[in-house]
Amino acid sequence: GLRSGKLGEQCEAVVRFPRLFQKYPFPILINSAFLKLADVFRVGNNFLRLCVLKVTQQSEKHLEKILNVDEFVKRVFSVIHSNDPVARAITLRMLGSMASIIPERKNAHHSIRQSLDSHDNVEVEAAIFAAANFSAQSKDFAAGICNKISEMIQGLATPVDLKLKLIPILQHMHHDASLASSSRQLLQQLVTSYPSTKMVIVTLHTFTLLAASSLVDIPKQIQLLLQYLKNDPRNAVKRLAIQDLKLLANKTPHTWSRENIQALCESALHTPYDSLKLGMLSVLSTLSGTIAIKQYFSSAPGTAATTARSFDLVKLAQECCYHNNRGIAAHGVRILTNVSASCQEKDLLPLEQDAVFGLEALLVLCSQDDSPGAQATLKITLTCMVKLVKCRPHLSQSVVESLLTQLPSAQDAARILMCHCLAAIAMQLPVLADGMLGDLMDLYKLIGQSTTDKKQELLVSLATVIFVSSQKALSSEIKTVIKQQLENASNGWTAYRIARQASRMGNHDMARELYQSLLTQVASEHFYFWLNSLKEFSHAEQCLTGLQEDNCSSALSCIAEALKSYHKGIASLTAASTPLNPLSFQCGFVKLRIDLLQAFSQLICTCNSLKTSPPPAIATTIAMTSGNDLQRCGRISNQACMKHSMEEFRNLATRYGDLYQSSFDADSATLRNVELQQQSCLLISHAIEALILDPESASFQEYSSNGTGHVESEYERRMMSVFNHVLEEVESLNRKYAPVSYLASNILKSCLCNAVIALLKVPLSFQRYFFQKLQSTSIKLALSPSPRNPAEPIAVQNNQQLALKVEGVVQHGSKPGLFRKIQSVCLNVSSVLQSKSGQDYKIPIDNMTNEMEQRVEPHNDYFSTQFLLNFVILGTHNITVESSVIDSNGIVWKTGPKTTIFVKSLEDPYSQQVRLQQQQGQPPPQQQQQRTAYSRF
Repeated sequence: GLRSGKLGEQCEAVVRFPRLFQKYPFPILINSAFLKLADVFRVGNNFLRLCVLKVTQQSEKHLEKILNVDEFVKRVFSVIHSNDPVARAITLRMLGSMASIIPERKNAHHSIRQSLDSHDNVEVEAAIFAAANFSAQSKDFAAGICNKISEMIQGLATPVDLKLKLIPILQHMHHDASLASSSRQLLQQLVTSYPSTKMVIVTLHTFTLLAASSLVDIPKQIQLLLQYLKNDPRNAVKRLAIQDLKLLANKTPHTWSRENIQALCESALHTPYDSLKLGMLSVLSTLSGTIAIKQYFSSAPGTAATTARSFDLVKLAQECCYHNNRGIAAHGVRILTNVSASCQEKDLLPLEQDAVFGLEALLVLCSQDDSPGAQATLKITLTCMVKLVKCRPHLSQSVVESLLTQLPSAQDAARILMCHCLAAIAMQLPVLADGMLGDLMDLYKLIGQSTTDKKQELLVSLATVIFVSSQKALSSEIKTVIKQQLENASNGWTAYRIARQASRMGNHDMARELYQSLLTQVASEHFYFWLNSLKEFSHAEQCLTGLQEDNCSSALSCIAEALKSYHKGIASLTAASTPLNPLSFQCGFVKLRIDLLQAFSQLICTCNSLKTSPPPAIATTIAMTSGNDLQRCGRISNQACMKHSMEEFRNLATRYGDLYQSSFDADSATLRNVELQQQSCLLISHAIEALILDPESASFQEYSSNGTGHVESEYERRMMSVFNHVLEEVESLNRKYAPVSYLASNILKSCLCNAVIALLKVPLSFQRYFFQKLQSTSIKLALSPSPRNPAEPIAVQNNQQLALKVEGVVQHGSKPGLFRKIQSVCLNVSSVLQSKSGQDYKIPIDNMTNEMEQRVEPHNDYFSTQFLLNFVILGTHNITVESSVIDSNGIVWKTGPKTTIFVKSLEDPYSQQVRLQQQQGQPPPQQQQQRTAYSRF
């Protein structure tokens, strides 16, 4: 390793440090590792120093975990006094890479200023790199170096290539308004003084970055860039202006005025170059999806100029929709789609048809071409189709028909994308009629006979469209065709993916058959148990499809059969879990489903007992005597069955809420599914309360707004329909009858039983997170002090406080922040007395327990904080540290982990000595006082 005498082994040891940091990302290791690297940097040759520099740059997020920053900087900084300019250059780059942890080190600032005057080009370039990094971090350094940079840029002795490297430093001069203003004036002078192409490009880009950071001068910068775009004849400058305008359009679209967009439209209309037109349209299509487009179309009353302006943008988009350049055409239809979606004015209604025709033309053009450019354009086209249909549902039929017409003749790569688009549209709107299934099935047979490399992907995509289009039930003919093609042409993975899609869409009979066929094709027993559990769950849900209204006895037998399969499935699912993949969400979801079915079964049984327990003859007399009208209805009001059932459903709703809170990495569709299950529990508990327990105080207001949001899937649409129907029925019963007159009749029973059956008749959807985890986030905690042995307690004297330091690292998978990001981490520390030792003194309750909470924001995925804990009572205490995360929307997610340590509270020596003396015999008070006073000194 580092102690080897061979240079190669030393270099190999150095370059392996980043992987070590990823594996153990805590300060105790990172601190000692960086100190070792600093030693290597101090005594090694330039190649070793370069390796250490690269490691430092790769591990920038871990730099703040260095505890001995002074020692680390001291060892590195010693090389700055070397006679070798290359060694000094590497040291400067090293200091620049560490600027985030030493922004205000004056010796580093001085060395950078000094090195800018060096005669060695390598050292000067390194000083420029360091100056840029320190300027970004330190306001004092930026203010101090600004004049120096200005002199060098304006000085005649400075070569042009060096000026081009110095100018970008000015983008970091945004720490205060005066500094930004002086830098902007300097850049303005440079643009006019040095009109060469390279200087103008670098200066303008620095200008843009400075404006984007300081936020004050963005409108002026947009005008300047538009001026260069219009008047400068050089294409390179025009391209740079377009690139910077795109940056500002993405970052601050609200700062674009109507005049800015109009000027850009005019430039795009008049330019003869396709490459420039493509760039300008890219900026306009970005702006068309933001608030800028509404500002553009909003006109002051009585003005006619707005119509002309709007005509320019629309005219440009209509011109470009049928352009021979695919990219230009794609941006044209994107602008028309965004305008149609966001602007509701009547005079823009004809644009919808223009958008549809343009999209259909692009679809025909790109679906016949399998080049990467055509596929990229096709993706934009299909995305616009989905957006247009979502905002304008009346256009869905024509869009879907054009997609179905084009599917048979399209290339395989395009077919896959078109199937995804069809499925996305059909999930939002039930537009795929049964008449279209025939065409889809013919295409499915055709694909099964082909031999292309995209065949497996196509089989999955097309099967998904078929499942979405026939979500009620698959006919036996369709199932036969799908299974036949899978047997002939697919591998096991394709069959599994199709089965997974069938489970998501609620086609459980198809899914069960596919899972059954795959059981013998897996190589691991864990996979076998996983597939077996999925088969059992599908069979259980299939049992529930035979439910019929007003038939409680068959409902009970169906639920019993489903529960039998679910219990088999949960046993297999538990066997499929491993320490690395514990399947905690899947187990939690299925256990809740089992408990929900049992609760439904119990409720139906309770309703059936109404028939066998009519009210006694003296029920009216009892009710009048007791003053409780519910006594008229007999046993049902006396027994606690209904109240127990209501509490059980509320408890299930709480557990579904806990499952929701623990699923930080789940996609929105999965979370919505869990939410719907929770709402179904709350609905039944509300119905029980409204019909039996408290009819007069039951409120319908909080439940009536459930269906107002946008529905994302057929499953959600059907569940919301059931919710609304049940609420209406309960409310009508509440109004139609007197509070107690109908309770003894069959109306109550039929209402509750039909509500349960209606909920169970909607096929359960197993969403993506049940099968696949796209985002992975976990927190790793480290506590100090920590015992060597986890079962061994930490000793603390009862008159002292324990300073518990909690450090944590946020670990991500391959797609961090895909669905939601961590804003802060909430740490909760609590202690519980496990075993007591010593005499039982009366101690205030506040001193008996510790309950603390702190919120910390991770920086570079690392956080740390401290807690002061009291342990006044002698004995062993159990300390639990639990973490939960708060996302950018302020929602708390109970992700864990939970860490436990033990603390043994011991009596302090002086109190122990006094207590022993008291036990042996009381000494005279005077002696006791003298001893106490003496012991103090």
